[in-house]
This record gives sequence, structure tokens and C-alpha cells, in this order.
Amino acid sequence: MLVMGILNVTPDSFADGGRYNSLETALQRAREMIAEGVDIIDIGGESTRPGAQRVSADEELARVIPVITELAKDGVVISIDTMRASTALAAVDFGAQIINDVSGGLADPTMLKVAAQLKLPYIAMHWRGASKDMNSRAVYGDVVHDVIQELQERIRAALDAGISKDNLIIDPGIGFAKEADHNWKIIDHIDQFVSLGYRVLVGGSRKRFLGGDSPDGREAASVALTKRLSTSGIWGVRVHSVKLHKDVLAQ
Repeated sequence: MLVMGILNVTPDSFADGGRYNSLETALQRAREMIAEGVDIIDIGGESTRPGAQRVSADEELARVIPVITELAKDGVVISIDTMRASTALAAVDFGAQIINDVSGGLADPTMLKVAAQLKLPYIAMHWRGASKDMNSRAVYGDVVHDVIQELQERIRAALDAGISKDNLIIDPGIGFAKEADHNWKIIDHIDQFVSLGYRVLVGGSRKRFLGGDSPDGREAASVALTKRLSTSGIWGVRVHSVKLHKDVLAQ
């Protein structure tokens, strides 16, 4: 199972907003993750925490491209965390090798076609709408059934756009338009997502459903979640720290 390290080059991400909001601090953090054995570094320039407002495309690019440019020289696998096709294109030009789109192609109607043309791995997350009002969308009949059904719609759209099955990765969207019990039900039934036949990424790190008074206080629970998922058959976990997760996977 791969460990994808989160690098938020933003002032307002929920767990680490502002910590790595300069080229110097972002590169320092990235190189710490590389030393700890990270498999992929996921670089994002726009917060998708609940309630977050979107930033302009120019601002997003200004945040991520300098970091990608420098890290590409180190040979690390870089993922660009973006909902914009234009940002994905630019990031790939400067060295990104994976596109991580939390909207699954819904936020930008050109994203799926662009991802297909780039012929790179594309991560499609389950998404019900913008961060500013996602909490109001956390209404499900059967959350596992509903999320799978909605993800299958995105899978069909991605395949129809020309993204190959081998390049498509799915993410159930833990914490996105989901209450705590929804998240736990998805985790309890993650095998149903794996059985769809695509690689699965899970991003539960430091999120509120894990308990604790602060994001940093949820690290032990985040590591326990990785341990729990280690035998599930998923492709990877998206996490804020690296060493503790690599260590638990090595046990």
C-alpha cells in the first residue's frame, strides 16, 4: 500500500494551513517526507476544507508551480491536487505525474478530456459540490450504496472521456459531504469499493470523524486507520505525516 504525503501550499487548509505556505517551508517539508520514504507527494494550492472559498486559477498556480518545479529535480513522484484542468496541465508540464481531482471531473467540464489526453493516472473522488456548502449535502439513504453509485457515474464519465481503466483511481471522499457515521460505514465496507476493480485511495488523515480536539491530536488515530486499511486491498492512503504510517505498514 502506498503512502501519499500531503503538502498543502495554502494559508487555510484544515490541518496544516499556513505551515508550508512559502517555497522554502514547502520544500523543507517535502524533503522531510522524501527522507521518510514517501511514495507520492500530493501538492495542493487550494483548500477543500468544509467552508473554504475558492481561489483564482492564477493564485493556485502561483502557489504550486514553484514547488513542483523544484521537487521534480529530486525525482519524487508528484501528484497535483486540483479541480482545474488548466492547473493540471501546467503542473504536468513542470513535472507532476498524477492528477488528484477531488471533484471527479465535476468542477471543470474539461478536466476529464485533459486527463485522458495526458495519459497519466487520474484520481476521481466522490464529491457532491463545493466546500462552502458541502455539509448540507451529507444526506444519504444507504451511504455505501449511494457513494458507490455516484462514483460509478464518474467512472463511466472518465472512461467515456478516454481515460484508460489502468489510469483511473477512485476515492470515496472521506469527510466530503459526509458525517462521522457515513465515514465509518464507508471504511467498514471499503471492500465494496475495492471490488469495483479500480485502485482505491483513502484520505482520512486527521479528519474530524477520528475524534480528538485538534487535527494534530488525531495523528495516532490516523495511523491506526492506516493499520486497519493495510489488509483491505486499497492502493494507497493520503496522510499528513509519513514516517509513522510507513512504520505501521512495515509491521
